[in-house]
Amino acid sequence: GVNDYLIKDEATKDLLWNSILRIRETQTLKKEVADLRDELSEKYSFNKTIIGQSDSLQKVFRMMKKALKTNINISVSGETGTGKELVAKAIHYNSNRRKNKFVAVNMGAIPKELIESDLFGHEKGAFTGAIGRKIGKFEEANGGTLFLDEIAELDFNLQSKLLRVLQERELVRVGGTENIKLDVRLIVATHKDLADEVRKETFREDLYFRIMGLPINLPPLRERGGDVLILAKHFLEDFAKENKMDTFHISKEAKDKLLNYYFPGNVRELKAMIDLAAVMCENNEINDD
Repeated sequence: GVNDYLIKDEATKDLLWNSILRIRETQTLKKEVADLRDELSEKYSFNKTIIGQSDSLQKVFRMMKKALKTNINISVSGETGTGKELVAKAIHYNSNRRKNKFVAVNMGAIPKELIESDLFGHEKGAFTGAIGRKIGKFEEANGGTLFLDEIAELDFNLQSKLLRVLQERELVRVGGTENIKLDVRLIVATHKDLADEVRKETFREDLYFRIMGLPINLPPLRERGGDVLILAKHFLEDFAKENKMDTFHISKEAKDKLLNYYFPGNVRELKAMIDLAAVMCENNEINDD
């Protein structure tokens, strides 16, 4: 439990005082980190992360709570804009891994030739341009959660290496020889039907069964009924707070229009729509035009 030590001499008084200051600073930083973790847990509590009361959403909550009990892999599916990353964060920050990192990777946003290095890291000189060692996302998330979004976009040739890492729970950096042990909770997400991708032979069947784990399907917004209005009100309240504006109101005609709209972009589209309506409306009244 020793934080520091000093040798007794004529400077002992000053040294002792400086040691106490350093210890106090360390304890203050530890408390700040703990407080921030508590804030994240509160921020990502289920009912604050995903807003709504529909039966389909309650089913999602039940599945999320089951996910907290173990370290089983989780696969989140749903259309674009349904909130797959929010679900992943909520699970992480309410699990026993919340003290460690949540690392998110969008597989569709990384060039194919860089994915292996980005996920598994590389050693200096492993390839042209590798001027130093790089820690990959798996190592970065060690002890925590790794979220692989759009997993269906992973290059077919790299799927076998991902499978091996998941099976062996260890990896070797590109150009390296050291086996690095891993303790990572994997959450994957996709807007595609992975079973269909397996049938089309664009996704490995063995990897599919390895990552499937606990499946959580997010319903599209058009199937969540009155959640549309609950979300619209929530987004308006946030907009007013962020911009120091008075409360907004939604007319009956605007509510009817929202309830009958298809929402191909789901919650993401609704938020963009509400933000624009808040800017364009008169007298803080959201109308159907």
